Amino acid sequence: MTAKLILQIAALLGGLGVAIGAFGAHGLRAMLEASGRFDTFETAVRYQFYHTLALLAVGVLLHARPELRLLGTAAWLWTGGVIVFSGSLYLLCFTGITKLGAVAPIGGLLLIAGWIALLLAARQA
Repeated sequence: MTAKLILQIAALLGGLGVAIGAFGAHGLRAMLEASGRFDTFETAVRYQFYHTLALLAVGVLLHARPELRLLGTAAWLWTGGVIVFSGSLYLLCFTGITKLGAVAPIGGLLLIAGWIALLLAARQA
């Protein structure tokens, strides 16, 4: 993954995070609270933002140090992790399909693997 693509993904995920977070906090708060899913929704938004910021930092770092190819691996893993982890939690909140909660740990493993890839890239630096 290139630095440019990582920064574009970070921008996309960041913008979506703001939009989804605002929509949930303002437009859907009553529904989310009534279903007992407001905390789940907040967790999804929070993890999306944490990893958006991590992607932003990795994109800048990869631009400066393109030889650290594991940074691109970390970015792929985090992107997939956000889609699977936060995405499954968003879907759970909006559909009520509780089986989607079983998908979230797969996304969590991708997020963890991304941090391990960052650790390995840092060891190469």
